[in-house]
Amino acid sequence: MNAEELIQMNNEKRKQLSKENKEYYEEMLVYVRLSYDKSDQETEEILAELLDHLLEAQAEGKTAEDVFGREPKKYTDEIIGELPKMVTKKRMQYFIMGVLYFLAAIAFYSGIATLFSHYVLGIEPLTKTYYTGTLALKTLINIPVAFVILYAALQYIRWSCFKKINKVVEFFLSALLGIVAIGLFMLVIFVVPDFGPSVQIPFYVTLLLGVVLYLVGRRVRKAI
Repeated sequence: MNAEELIQMNNEKRKQLSKENKEYYEEMLVYVRLSYDKSDQETEEILAELLDHLLEAQAEGKTAEDVFGREPKKYTDEIIGELPKMVTKKRMQYFIMGVLYFLAAIAFYSGIATLFSHYVLGIEPLTKTYYTGTLALKTLINIPVAFVILYAALQYIRWSCFKKINKVVEFFLSALLGIVAIGLFMLVIFVVPDFGPSVQIPFYVTLLLGVVLYLVGRRVRKAI
């Protein structure tokens, strides 16, 4: 059974958990899965074993705390420490998939923004002028920025596992991360000047490019 099949099986089996045990186990699940440098196959196999163990214990009237203890983070760290590292080939595939999804989102957003500006705001034509030098430089800057933001978001989610964080505080921390992310991308847009040969691209080409990049990224994901 591959990692994707194990995830589907896990999703189904989790429905059998009580509310209390489900909350406990899902904190562990998120924490383990966000140890992103580990083998995804081994990760899903150990999560499946933990879930089976918990379901058996639940049938005997035990809680997740009875099974895994009162220090779930410490217990989960020990499990993560025993997981093998992800091989370099897979890391590269995940990196390529991430870049393709990111570029797909940018292209699709650009097409939607052009439509919105034209039909709703009435301030832009349906065909936009792009400067190839600017486009290349913004892409080169935005890709590492996107990965840094993603890394920060994953670290925040991982940090918040096993913590009873106030919902208001959680909302403000999430909002702050979102504002910083948008601010960084806007900064790149305003700082990088227009340079290089210009090309005229209609909105439907950018939308189509977004769809194509997404499909290629999905194909890479399935090959992992």
